[in-house]
Amino acid sequence: MSAGPPQDQTPNPSEPPAASGVTSEATADVAPGAPRHWQADVLLRDGRTAHIRPITPDDAELLVDFYSRVSDRSKYYRFFSPMPRLSDRDVQRFTRVDHHDRVALVLVLADRMIAVGRYDRVRTGEAEVAFLVEDQHQGRGIAQLLLEHLAQAGRERGLKKFTAEVLPDNARMIQTFRDAGYRVASEFEDGVIQLDFPIDATDTAIGVMQDREHRAESASIEKFFNPRSVAIIGASRRQDTIGQTLVRNLVMGDFTGRVYAVNPTAGAVSGLPAYKSVGDIPDDVDVAIVAVPADAVQDVVLDCAAKGVHGLVVISSGFAETGEEGRQRQRRLVGLSRSYGLRLIGPNCLGVINTDPAVSINASLSSVMPPRGRAGFFCQSGALGSAILEKVQNRGLGLSTFVSAGNRADVSGNDLLQYWEEDDTTEVVLLYLESIGNPRKFSRIARRVSLRKPIIAVRSGRTTQGVPMGHAVRKIAAPPAAVDAMFRQAGIIQVDTLDEMFDVAQLVAHQPLPRGRSVAIVGNSDALGLLAADPAAAVGLVVNKSVPLGADATAEDFEDALDAAIDDPDVDSVVAVYTPPLNVSGEEVANVLAAIGEQSDKPLVSTFLGVEGVPELLRVPDVAGSTAGRGSVPSYPAVEAAVRALARVVDYAVWLRTPDGAPLDSDSVDEDTARGIVNRVLAENPSGAALERDDLTALLRAYDIELWPARTVGSLAEANAAAVELGWDVVLKATAEHLRERPDLAHVWRNIDGDHQMRDAWASLSALVGEDDLVDGFSIQRTAPPGVPVMISSIEDPLFGPVVSFGISGPLTELLGDRAYRIPPLGARDAAAMVREVKASPMLFGYRGSDVVDVGEVERLIGRVSQLQNDMPQLSALELGLVLAGPDGSTVLTAAARVEPAADSRSDWFVRRMPSQPGDTLPG
Repeated sequence: MSAGPPQDQTPNPSEPPAASGVTSEATADVAPGAPRHWQADVLLRDGRTAHIRPITPDDAELLVDFYSRVSDRSKYYRFFSPMPRLSDRDVQRFTRVDHHDRVALVLVLADRMIAVGRYDRVRTGEAEVAFLVEDQHQGRGIAQLLLEHLAQAGRERGLKKFTAEVLPDNARMIQTFRDAGYRVASEFEDGVIQLDFPIDATDTAIGVMQDREHRAESASIEKFFNPRSVAIIGASRRQDTIGQTLVRNLVMGDFTGRVYAVNPTAGAVSGLPAYKSVGDIPDDVDVAIVAVPADAVQDVVLDCAAKGVHGLVVISSGFAETGEEGRQRQRRLVGLSRSYGLRLIGPNCLGVINTDPAVSINASLSSVMPPRGRAGFFCQSGALGSAILEKVQNRGLGLSTFVSAGNRADVSGNDLLQYWEEDDTTEVVLLYLESIGNPRKFSRIARRVSLRKPIIAVRSGRTTQGVPMGHAVRKIAAPPAAVDAMFRQAGIIQVDTLDEMFDVAQLVAHQPLPRGRSVAIVGNSDALGLLAADPAAAVGLVVNKSVPLGADATAEDFEDALDAAIDDPDVDSVVAVYTPPLNVSGEEVANVLAAIGEQSDKPLVSTFLGVEGVPELLRVPDVAGSTAGRGSVPSYPAVEAAVRALARVVDYAVWLRTPDGAPLDSDSVDEDTARGIVNRVLAENPSGAALERDDLTALLRAYDIELWPARTVGSLAEANAAAVELGWDVVLKATAEHLRERPDLAHVWRNIDGDHQMRDAWASLSALVGEDDLVDGFSIQRTAPPGVPVMISSIEDPLFGPVVSFGISGPLTELLGDRAYRIPPLGARDAAAMVREVKASPMLFGYRGSDVVDVGEVERLIGRVSQLQNDMPQLSALELGLVLAGPDGSTVLTAAARVEPAADSRSDWFVRRMPSQPGDTLPG
């Protein structure tokens, strides 16, 4: 077989769609014998959507129609012969596959097949791969997408390598294989280039995939913020209606593009000519703002698809927020939109805003057009969005862009992060999150974005983990502390309230990041200076310098004191407190603060006249047109708020400057052996099972974790025999569930070094634990070196994927919830932070004169457990229940693990796929 050629041609989005079926992820039938997660909605290079799925015998007509639209040149590249049409035998051969040795995936758009890719196993571990892409859709990155999904299907079916035959002049297809991130080898024979490459999910291949994902998702959002033309579908002449408000806000907001009103019963709306449908508009339309009744939105989608609209902003309510009927309506809306290549913001949303003077679009229900600024803001609630815009305006903060996603049925915070990462006008990202549909992907993107731009987030339902009715997400098994840890791990500045979000945002948007935790307080109020010191210490800041100037301090006094504080090498940040005497405006002091704030390389915050935000007196002009430029000094009504915001930014700066360290090496990891154990146990127990001791020991050893030998015994004779086998100097301990991992109890008899001692130990423990607990028997182990008992565990969360935790073993730490959590993959920084952030961590560092343990070995074990859990999604739970951490290493005394069929929570890890729709079981 050969590989078909992607050539650069412009797709024809204006081709009229058929209104019959919806071939989206949520509605397409799964091919018999093919895993459900092999089908997905996907984003193409240009930001438009399509649907990928396994081929079925029912696709015969679609295949023939598709083949008829492919050029002769593309057919020749595919089959090395003219082959003008497919015979009945060809059609049957191509559409009937076993989804194991022969796999074929098709890409569908608007009920049409536009591409097909397939592999056929040619020998053990090896398959031949080929593609054919319709000419008008070539150049949209389709072949790369098909290759990603075919490679993942092949890995699941035990394949190690793909081969392909390509004609020498098919340069674009050759480049497709080389650009995939795999190591491609080639040779020339009989006029054909033979390519072969391993399909392991290497870091390079995953990096290439994620880079393409980033570009496609960014491109899909760019058009919403920078449209050349907008149609308001549901525009109204009646005052106080949604349709009228949208028209007024777009026109009065000085939108630089064209605005079209769509109203089937009106000739004009607010001076604009009205069109009966979007299809009647004579020019192209980039974005449609939809404000029609919920049951009419589906027809609007079809009209917009026929027109070639890029995306929809659905203001209309009546969807998932109303109950089950609305959820089904929303599911159909998203499915229909994606099946015709459209992205969707909403439904039940406030809209979008871009304050860039070159665009100046207020496509929202808010009458407030926020001032130009550096922050991009994403929220979900429409009602809350209006309040947010009011707060932004009152504080003088300014926004670059704003999105209210409503029910977040399609476009999500992940998409906006991808866009804002590359948007030069956005320097700070603000997120108000009511739910996280795909936290694993969110964590991955946020870790990368935080390295370039601070992300400040408020998460509602933080304690209860509840979500609004319109947001369909799967249950989180991990505790709330794990979600908080994920935010910290990604460098996100998580705050508790919207006010605190703006407190932090006005600091990072206008002032440099601090180098450390030391603070100087300069003020003309002794009382306020003292009031700042206590909360500063409480949030981890160190007040190195306090300069009380007295109530009659002049502007010159402030200037001298502030200059001295900023020049002090022991000061990282400065807090200025100014409360003026009677009948004094404070303008001269304001000028000093603004001048110093503009020139300082250390952050300067103030409590100036009790003002909140960035007051005009403290603003620095900005050449980019923002309300307040870099160097403007933020003000807080209370010094407590100032130091709290400063502490949040210090934590982010420390995270940013702490190197992650090299990942754990994989040389001592035998992933194939571990995977073989897991797969064998699952083959023997399809519904899942706990690992037996031998399998557990081998699994851990494959990841360089040695489980201390143990024998379970049911009689004194067995105990003696086990002790002889282990070489005596053993420990006898009860194995009843309520006694396990309890080094504080007397159910353990140590240092047994002979049969007489064993007899005494057996008799004493038998009497101690009672008849009921003797049923579980006893365990025999060699005496381990002393150490601090710690626990390392991991789970496969249905929403997060892998989650790793660490803590000191024992009932008290369990009751107090003193555990640290992280989301794999972990860096060295993460493992080190986990060990140190538990409240009982001093026990590891010489508490009360005890030995300092080998913390590096504890961190290594955390890293290995993280690697194992990250590599094996079938591992539903793993626990190193009792690890003795000593000064010369650690001993893993007890462990347990359970395997279950892999959930779909990680099915997007090695391939690009869009979030699933409400009601599906795929990742959201």
